[in-house]
Amino acid sequence: MNCTQVSTNPNGALNPDYEVGDLMIINDHINLLPNPLIGPNNDSMGPRFPDMSQPYDHRIIAIAVDVAKRSGIRCRTGCYVALSGPTLETPAEYRYIRIIGGDAVGMSTVPEVIVARHMSIPCFAVSIITDLGVDGKIKEVSLNDVIAAANAAEQK
Repeated sequence: MNCTQVSTNPNGALNPDYEVGDLMIINDHINLLPNPLIGPNNDSMGPRFPDMSQPYDHRIIAIAVDVAKRSGIRCRTGCYVALSGPTLETPAEYRYIRIIGGDAVGMSTVPEVIVARHMSIPCFAVSIITDLGVDGKIKEVSLNDVIAAANAAEQK
């Protein structure tokens, strides 16, 4: 069976070039969550130490970037950092995440991608920028704000 793991998520942008409503295709990630593969390994599902040098399928990313460009949709590519939540980040956490290479931060997607790659399933993920974690642009955000921003960008 041929399949691809496709994930979507809302996230906070750390990259100062991003704006609320932008789409960000994830081209890499930093996992700050417990690894979902900890524990006994089922060898029939994949190797004990799966390769993660290409967590997101470059061919699918190129197609998505081309489609967005031809459709006039503002689309970024970037590195997603996964944290546990269930709180949004502090200004110091936003700065730290940017320093370590994150363009955006959220609470999902990465565990699913790790498990899919463990099973040799290609992955593609796209985020909607719902709030900004950039110095000078940080403001109080509620879950309702995140949902409203995601809904506004849904048509993209």
